[in-house]
This record gives sequence, C-alpha cells and structure tokens, in this order.
Amino acid sequence: MIARLRRVYRRMRLGTRLALGLGALSLVVFAVVGTALTTYMRDYLSAQLDTQLAQAQIAQSKSIADYGTLSGKKYYSWFYAVYDVSEDGTPVLRRPEDPADLPKDVDDFTSLARAQTTAHTELLRTEHLRGAGSYRLRACQVERGVVLVSAAPMEDIEDTVGQLITIQVVTFALALLALVVFGRRMLRRGLKPLSDMASTAHGIASHNLTESAARLPLRADGRDGGPEVDELRTAFNTMLEHIDDSLAVRAEAEQRLRRFVADASHELRTPLMSVRGYADLFQYAAANAPEERDRHLARLRAEAARMGILLDDLLLLARLDAAEVETPLRLQDADLVELVGQAADAFRAGRPDHPLTVLAGPGPVRLPMDPLRIRQVVDNLLTNAAVHTPAGTKVSVEVAVVPGAAEVRVADTGPGIPPDDRARVFDRFYRVDKARSRDRGGSGLGLAVAQSLVRAHGGRIELNSAPGATVFTVRLPVKGVRPTDR
Repeated sequence: MIARLRRVYRRMRLGTRLALGLGALSLVVFAVVGTALTTYMRDYLSAQLDTQLAQAQIAQSKSIADYGTLSGKKYYSWFYAVYDVSEDGTPVLRRPEDPADLPKDVDDFTSLARAQTTAHTELLRTEHLRGAGSYRLRACQVERGVVLVSAAPMEDIEDTVGQLITIQVVTFALALLALVVFGRRMLRRGLKPLSDMASTAHGIASHNLTESAARLPLRADGRDGGPEVDELRTAFNTMLEHIDDSLAVRAEAEQRLRRFVADASHELRTPLMSVRGYADLFQYAAANAPEERDRHLARLRAEAARMGILLDDLLLLARLDAAEVETPLRLQDADLVELVGQAADAFRAGRPDHPLTVLAGPGPVRLPMDPLRIRQVVDNLLTNAAVHTPAGTKVSVEVAVVPGAAEVRVADTGPGIPPDDRARVFDRFYRVDKARSRDRGGSGLGLAVAQSLVRAHGGRIELNSAPGATVFTVRLPVKGVRPTDR
C-alpha cells in the first residue's frame, strides 16, 4: 500500500506535489498552534476557576469562623464539605447543612482533607467524582482543627475547550483546503514558464538536426516566474544559442568542406587531364615523331610538378588545420630581415619586370619562427603582387618593429582589389578574377597558405587595398624586441 502511494505521488505533477507538501507542512503548523492555543485556554480557565474557589472559600471560612455555618453558597452544582480534625489528625466529616452540598462519593474530599492536615497549606486537585463528573477541589484550613473542602465543576471549561477545538478543526480544515486548492493554482501559474520551456524543448526535439542547414529558431519567451525562473530561462536560451551557433559553424564547415573538395577535384582534374594528354602525345611521338618526344616529356614533367605543388599546398593546409594535434612548424631563432632580403633577391631574379624596393632597418630582428615557412609566406605575397598586377608595377617590402610584434609589409601600386573580394581573398581556391587562367593566376591557395602559416606562428595577416596601393601586413608576435632596434 505504501509503495503504491509512493508511485502515485511520484507520477503527480510538480505543482500538485508542492501543494500537498505545503498542505502537510501547514497541517503540522495548525496542529502546533491549535494545541498551544487549547492548552493556554484550558490553563487560563482553570486559573480563573481556582481564583473563584479561593474567593468563595475566603467568604465561607469567615462565615464558619464567625457563625459556625456555611453561607454564600451562590454557585450552582458546587460541593462543600467541612471536616473536623481529631487529636490524631484524622479528618471527620461534619454533617452538611444541605444534603446537596455533598456528592454521593466523598472519598476524594476526605483524601484531600487528610492531605491538607499533613501539608498545612491550601491544596488544589482535579478529580472525577463518581456520578458527578470532573471537579476542581480546593482544601484550606478555616481555623485550627477545621478544614473546608470546596469543589467546582469543570464542565463549563470542558465545554468551552471543546467548542474551541471544534472551531479550530473546522477553521484549520477550511484554511488547509483553501491553501491546497489556491496554492496549487498559484504554483501552476508560477511553474508555467517551466512548462513553456519543456514545450520549447519538445519542439526542438521534433526538429531534424541531422540536416546540414539545421537551425534552432525556438527560444523560451516570457518574463513571468520570478528571478530564479528568469535565470533558468536565460541559461536555457543561452544554451540554445550556443547549440544554434554550433550548428551554424558545423553547417558552414560542411559547406566549406564540400566546396573545398569540389575545388580541389576541379584543380586536380586539369593537371591530371594534361598529364594524360601529354602521356598519349609522348607515346605517339615515340612511335611516329621522335623529334617531338622530348618536348612532350618536358610538358609532362611540368604538369606533374604543378600537380605536386598543389598537393603539397593541400597537405600543408590539412596539417595546419590539425595543428592542435601535431604542429608542422620547426621553430628556431632566425633573423627576419635576412629572410626578407633572401626572398627579395629571389623575386628580383624571377620577376625582373616588377621593380622591387626593400625597406628594412640596419639592425637584425630575431624571432622564434620556422624560417622556411615564413619565407614561403613572403614568397607567396610577393608572387601574388607580381601575378595580379601589370608589368612595371612597383612592389615594396618592409620590415618594421612595433610594440610586441614584428611586421612585414608587402605593397604594390597596382589596380587594387575590389571591395567585394577583399573579405574572401584568403579563402581556399578563391580568385579575384574568375576568368584568369591557372597558368597565370595560380591555384588560389597562396594567400590561404600564407594566412594559415602566420596563424600557426600566433600572428595575423591583414589587407588594406585601394586603387594604386595594396598592402598585405604580416604581424608576428615577439618578446624582447624594441621599436628602436630597427
């Protein structure tokens, strides 16, 4: 039975369980208050009755002492008994003036008179007189050798206390019923925001989150429920926003991955088709035109080398993306100024149609870095300036030291990059000029590789472009190098 009640209680809604718990607690409080009030009222009425007994006995004692008789018996259903104490201390009941002054059983009166003669002080006792009910007895010495015992009925006190208990039970029962009913309604209203959040959660559960474009547009609205519910609602919505942002990042990553795979397949398909075509031409030339064989073989090797460079860039990007697991960098202390000078010499040799100016301080700028990778970054930026500008465009490279960082600025005086393309120039396989040939425009991985390598060093790369002035700034963090070292 108890286990069944427990199961029923556990299946109840939280508002009902709280209302029942509040009702049980209120019942305990009502019981304590009712008991205390009833006890206080009983004691108060008993004290009043004791006072009446004492006042009545004072008057009766004076009457006995002066006239030898009882007088002033004005209380209905009161009992009186006068005892004469013998020499040996035994109380002897005096014949009553009125038979109604004594109950049928006087043993309790005699016992109290005997106790008074021994104690020599007033005594109070509550007894149940046979055939009469509960009475309050008081014994006192009227004069030497005479003891008066008076008894007052407690029926009025019991009736008053009984009525008080009845009123308390009815009042407390109605109050408890109202507390449970209205408290349950108030609790339901107060817990409604929690139900709304549960409905929101069920609505989210009905969404298909396996789709790549899945989002969580639902939020828990409302401002009811107090600070605690509002705090829970805020945390709930914050969690939903975090999940929504995570889904958006996942969807973007999936789209980027699909685009990357498609672009990589597209970029690799061209050299693969070229390799296949030159291989067929080489086979044909070997059989029919031996003088063309070397030319076809050279083109075959060039396409294979171009495809190898593309694969190396893709592999490098993949390793940089997994840098949390294994870094592809080999850090060592190297001079940035010397490294930029070597890149400038190589650029002048390979791009004589673009005049290059090197701006660097007289002193070295030594940094913890991977020299090969930073050289690759500078080479990519210089090559990008030469490829996307017409012949004769001036190019400059500058090494500078700013507080907390060293900078490499590669600038050109070309036509600049359109505003719509500046935000995407670092994307993989992205080309500003969609119609540019791959032989002249490259694979679209140069700037992406440069940005990934700079980030792997803890730095960043920035672009500022306008017609006649395009500047790529590579900023590498450095410690212990002051701007005056330039």
